[in-house]
Amino acid sequence: MTRTESHPILDAIPVFYSERMVADIESFSPSAGKPRNVVLSWHALGVPLRIISPQPVNVDQFCLAHDRGYVEGILACCTNNGFNNKSRAVADALPWTSGAMLSAAREAMANGRVAVAPCSGFHHASYDNCYGFCTFNGLMVTAAALLHEGHVARVGILDCDTHYGDGTEDIRRTLHLEAHVPHYTTGGNWRRPDQAKEFLRTLPSIVESFSGCDVLLYQAGADPHVDDPLGGWLTTHQLAERDRIVFETAHRIRLPVAWNLAGGYQTPLRRVLDIHDNTLRACVQVFVTTGENAIPACA
Repeated sequence: MTRTESHPILDAIPVFYSERMVADIESFSPSAGKPRNVVLSWHALGVPLRIISPQPVNVDQFCLAHDRGYVEGILACCTNNGFNNKSRAVADALPWTSGAMLSAAREAMANGRVAVAPCSGFHHASYDNCYGFCTFNGLMVTAAALLHEGHVARVGILDCDTHYGDGTEDIRRTLHLEAHVPHYTTGGNWRRPDQAKEFLRTLPSIVESFSGCDVLLYQAGADPHVDDPLGGWLTTHQLAERDRIVFETAHRIRLPVAWNLAGGYQTPLRRVLDIHDNTLRACVQVFVTTGENAIPACA
């Protein structure tokens, strides 16, 4: 089925999740344990979900986006990961978090609409280094794997985490993938509350710039929230509007979307989960529920 053909409304949002994506460690960043907490919160919303176990990526797939020595050192717990430790729990979870992103991208292309990978910790990981709670760049692992398989010509990355996707940029340049992996990171241009309205006005054209891609990888970060200790420029309603615009625009131009969580550092964690809940609500509203059955995109 091509993107110009009609796709039916989904009866549930495909969510690629396994307990093997979770690493229970102490850290300022909640990302290692967040997949479990997010999925539990989503179940409580009562929205239609289809939970699917992802296929983990293997060493060779990691090496399509990262230096082999770096990959093997991380997985063997000989090299510090993005949490600045050599945790076996983190190493064991990494093939599953990147695998969730790759699985979601494949599913979004197959159903022509959307799929979700409830994970984070990607965009600061560069070709041969980790940084900022990011160990492997699951966005670039996904893009490189899809390109390597020959199923796609272009994979777009729309990064709406509040921070600049420096690791993604490093891998694109190192592997000369700029033409095949267009990348827009809002952290490079938008950081102030007085920019919020202009950002939301500009966002449809940003999404439309990916119209030549086979799939869009969307990082729906929670850390741009005004109360986030590492963010601070969008309100709860503006974040929900951001998600609605991304999903509605992608839907209108028939661009499949695979989205993940990215950052969010407020405490208690419930404040971060509320933002991720609203992203899911917007996703359901656009891709599953229409008309009289529509649910609010923000609660």
